[in-house]
This record gives sequence, structure tokens and C-alpha cells, in this order.
Amino acid sequence: MVIVVKVILVYDISTETKEGVKRLNKVRKIARRYLDHIQKSVFEGELTEGEVEKLKFELSCVIDKNEDFVIIYKMPPSIMMERDFLTNTEDPSSNFI
Repeated sequence: MVIVVKVILVYDISTETKEGVKRLNKVRKIARRYLDHIQKSVFEGELTEGEVEKLKFELSCVIDKNEDFVIIYKMPPSIMMERDFLTNTEDPSSNFI
């Protein structure tokens, strides 16, 4: 049985060096392959547990664990989240949560 979880990915990649800027671009590209880009460093979507593990592996191969900060929140599909938007922009993830 394939389990699908809701995922929110948040990151803060150090860009004080050229290498940091390169890491940021790589992290963004990896995240876009798996999730919907919500705003600057926030992505969300639904993934299987296997896809979550692949995402974690790919990110861990790119980030600097001493300088960068990455959080992956995983929620079971039974969780219903409520959102309150305080702006007039369109919801970029209307198909999620």
C-alpha cells in the first residue's frame, strides 16, 4: 500500500558565497521537481513516503549542513489544515491541503 503524505518544505540556504548561491539554485530546482513553489523558500505538495526519502537524499547531497537550514514537515492525509490568506494574491497551491 502506497502512503501519500502532505509535505511542506522550508529552507534557508546561506548565500554569502558563490558556492552558497549555487547551492540555493540547486535546492530550488530539486524542490520544484517534487513540490509546488508557494513563495520564495516554501514548497508544498503531496508525496509518497518513497518520494519524501528521495527528496531528502537529493537535498542532503547538495546542502551544507553547517551553513544551511532545511525543514520538511510531513503530515498524514487525514490532517485537514486551514489557511488564512492576508493578501489579495491567488493561492498558488489551491490543489493542496
